[in-house]
Amino acid sequence: NGVAHMMGLLILGLILWVGAHYFRRLMPQQRAALGNKGKGLIAVVIVVALVMIIIGYRGAAFIDVWMPPAYLIHLNNLLMVLAFWVYGSSAAKGAKAWPANKTRHPQLLAVKIWAFAHLLVNGDLASIILFGSMLAWAVGAVILINRTEPDWTPPPHAGKATYIRLAIITVVMLAIVIAIHTMLGVPPFP
Repeated sequence: NGVAHMMGLLILGLILWVGAHYFRRLMPQQRAALGNKGKGLIAVVIVVALVMIIIGYRGAAFIDVWMPPAYLIHLNNLLMVLAFWVYGSSAAKGAKAWPANKTRHPQLLAVKIWAFAHLLVNGDLASIILFGSMLAWAVGAVILINRTEPDWTPPPHAGKATYIRLAIITVVMLAIVIAIHTMLGVPPFP
């Protein structure tokens, strides 16, 4: 049936997403053999995977696994502000804002915060599969990167101007995501 097909599409998209991201780490010789054209191929696979994930998730049947308490919405929203801050902290060139000056993988840390926050407020099967898989992928990615590239030197700490830019980026990203969630009929505030 169509609903089961959508769950399958979601799962297949997640498998492609993880496979495309892990390919370079798990099969370095095969990735190197593709050369520069491999970058484009991997990018196409990631975009296809993302489209499959979105369509599969949006079309999947709502199968209730657990009912999150309403107060977790506030914790989710607070964690999302932190996720945007953490993600944005990696963008500066050279000196980095906290936590990018303390953690090697701020973008993957942001994905972990995002996924965990969404697991707190979504108790349906498709959400658990999506956000649980993305959390597991980000954890696995950190492990793989640290194994294949063990050396890391923390960047210098950024100054006040970087923090001001980061605060603005965080607010803008938050506003965009609130607008998108509202347009999709999933208002982020109770």
